[in-house]
Amino acid sequence: MSPDFSTSHFALFGQPVSFDIDEAALDQTYRDIQREVHPDRFANAPGAEKRIAAQWALQVNEAYQTLKSPLARGRYLLKQHGIDTEEETNTAMPVAFLMQQMDWREAVVAARAARDELALEQLAKDKRAEERALFELLSAQLSNRATIRDARETVRKLRFLQKLGEEIDLASEAIES
Repeated sequence: MSPDFSTSHFALFGQPVSFDIDEAALDQTYRDIQREVHPDRFANAPGAEKRIAAQWALQVNEAYQTLKSPLARGRYLLKQHGIDTEEETNTAMPVAFLMQQMDWREAVVAARAARDELALEQLAKDKRAEERALFELLSAQLSNRATIRDARETVRKLRFLQKLGEEIDLASEAIES
C-alpha cells in the first residue's frame, strides 16, 4: 500500500462517508492494513522509508481510532463539512440539559459518599440510554444537510455525557478501593 496522507479516514478503510459504519469491516480492514504498514516490516529498510512507514502507521492508527469512536467520528464528519464543534469555546446548552447534568453529577457525588455501587450502576445505565438516543439523533443530523449544523450541539452534549461517564467510573473505582 502506497501512503497517501491526504486520503480521508473513510476512504482509507473503504467505508462510506457516513456516521453509520460497518464496524466489523472497519476492524478487519484495520488488521489487514496494519499487517502491511506495521513499522516492524520496515526494520531493515533505509531511514527515509522507515520514517514514511512510521508516519503511515500513525495515520492508519489515528484514522482507525477516529472512526471506531462514534463521538470522534461525528466530530470528524463535522470537520469534513467545515463545521467546528466549538467544544472548547461554546458551553451554551439548553437549560433542561444542563439541569439534568447537574442532577446526575450531584447523584454521582451522593452515591460515592454513600458508597452506593447500585446507584452508580443505575446512573451509568441512564447515561448510556441518553447516549444511545443522542447518537441516533447525531446520525440523523449528519445525514441531512438541513440539520448538519445542529449536530454541533449534539456532539457537545455527548462530550458532557462522556465526562459524566468518567466521573461515574472514578466514583466506582473509589468505592471498590
